[in-house]
Formats: sequence, structure tokens, C-alpha cells
Amino acid sequence: MILHCVFIRFQQEVTVAEKQAIYTDIAALKGVVDGIVDVKAGPNVSPEGLDSGYVDGFTVTFENAAARDAYLDHPDHKAVSEKIVAAAAGGMSGIFVFDMKI
Repeated sequence: MILHCVFIRFQQEVTVAEKQAIYTDIAALKGVVDGIVDVKAGPNVSPEGLDSGYVDGFTVTFENAAARDAYLDHPDHKAVSEKIVAAAAGGMSGIFVFDMKI
């Protein structure tokens, strides 16, 4: 399985409701893209203070790398990605992605 972790520095004016709408759109991809096992999203709750400004994020668990790759190329994912980039501070520079085998 692949754990796809995405951490976001949202622009200050992005509301909690707008963030939740993005997370809802991501979760909806589970019903559209084969191979998605689970989706989780929310704010960072770590007390360590090591978030480097990435205070929100989500994870998508995939059955395998092929499912992750299909997700990345899926037009619905690309539409949600555009929303995330538009809401992130600095566009793409406000997003950190980390995938790992689990």
C-alpha cells in the first residue's frame, strides 16, 4: 500500500469552511478512483512546533502504486488539485507531498 501525505500552508484568508470543502472533494474521490482505501484530513495537532507552517493536511491510502498513479492522472483529482494550489500560500510552494510504502 501507499500512504500519500499532503501538507498545506493555506493562505490566511482561507476559512475553515473552505478547507473543509476541499477535504470533502478529496474524500469524494474515493468513490470515483479505484484503489483508494482511506482518506483522512484535518489540522495539525502536534504540540512539537515543527510544522514549518504546514498546519493542515490530508492523507490518502492506496492499495498500491498503480492506484496512486491513476489518482494523480484522474481529471477529478486534477480539479481538486487546482483548488488546493489556488488556496495555498505561494501556490505550489505552499504544498508538501510525501508518499511512503506501508
